Amino acid sequence: MSASAVYVLDLKGKVLICRNYRGDVDMSEIEQFLGLLMDREEEGALSPILSHGSVRFMWIKHNNLYLVATSKKNACVSLVFSFLYKMIQVFSEYFKELEEESIRDNFVIIYELMDELMDFGYPQTTDSKILQEYITQEGHKLETGTARPPATVTNAVSWRSEGIKYRKNEVFLDVIESVNLLVSANGNVLRSEIVGSIRMRVFLSGMPELRLGLNDKVLFENTGLYLDKDPTVVAVWTSICLQEGRVKPLIWIESVIEKHSHSRIEIMIKAKSQFKRRSTANNVEIHIPVPTDADSPKFKTTVGGVKWVPENSEIVWSIKSFPGGKEYLMRAHFGLPSVEAENKEGKPPVSVKFEIPYFTTSGIQVRYLKIIEKSGYQALPWVRYITQNGDYQLRTQ
Repeated sequence: MSASAVYVLDLKGKVLICRNYRGDVDMSEIEQFLGLLMDREEEGALSPILSHGSVRFMWIKHNNLYLVATSKKNACVSLVFSFLYKMIQVFSEYFKELEEESIRDNFVIIYELMDELMDFGYPQTTDSKILQEYITQEGHKLETGTARPPATVTNAVSWRSEGIKYRKNEVFLDVIESVNLLVSANGNVLRSEIVGSIRMRVFLSGMPELRLGLNDKVLFENTGLYLDKDPTVVAVWTSICLQEGRVKPLIWIESVIEKHSHSRIEIMIKAKSQFKRRSTANNVEIHIPVPTDADSPKFKTTVGGVKWVPENSEIVWSIKSFPGGKEYLMRAHFGLPSVEAENKEGKPPVSVKFEIPYFTTSGIQVRYLKIIEKSGYQALPWVRYITQNGDYQLRTQ
């Protein structure tokens, strides 16, 4: 089940507009919402779901508005919240900015949209591009005959309009892998994983069928396909599970930190690329934490540049190009004007950012992309592989 009714309220809890979809919740129940919200705020236990008797209020705040859905049934909460955020997206694309004034200025069209967005508590057409084909902010002339809904609403493929034509038919695929890594201070790998995605940008005429073939190096879970706001962008997302298990760290960091008589600190960082020599990591950034009271920095490095970012209590070692199988050193020297305890709890880890083009850690490859369209045109895919950092952290000693 989904929502019984949806309301848009101002910050004082006054109903600006609402739509009763199921009729199983008394519409006056919304009067309890703001009081419940304020009580939970005072208790310090604010929740996106509030209860009054058997009624549940699921709410989000946007600008100077509250969007609230009510339900008595066992609602799918994630679906309700997804719908509320989708409402914000649709209204924002219609009115540029969703706020109290735009709600008051567009009552009629908002009621029309709410009727199309949901029916009897179930989400229906939520794509603003399709909605704009038949719900417009312009006046309509009265025409004789029966009005017909746009083909996209009744079509089997509602997310793509008919009659699309490109002068040149092309497909661009980006195979992107993000590497998550956590290494302990003694060098043990605590967590290592790959999160992969395939993003497609398509310029294909008509209504083609695409068949994507990948190699069998990896296992796939949670595979899906969706269309972006841009009608030329299709994203295929998938979780990639390595059959081999742990991922070898692509960029390994070793750090040595020496304090001298509480007056100065020296940091030595060794960075080593542990991937094949024919590949190169671009725009590498190594973020190294330093004491908050450090000053008078001096740096020496075999490659790249180092800058001090005092507002973040860190230094950033930037290496524009880091080939595979290489090892670089950086030394930093700081003064410590105040006396600190020798050991501090919760010392921040070193984090690394990078991007390696034409490279995948998992070994995934696009074997083929077959394009089947009734006109029989040919279009070859352009494939690009990219490996980049995800949550990539190495704890210091």
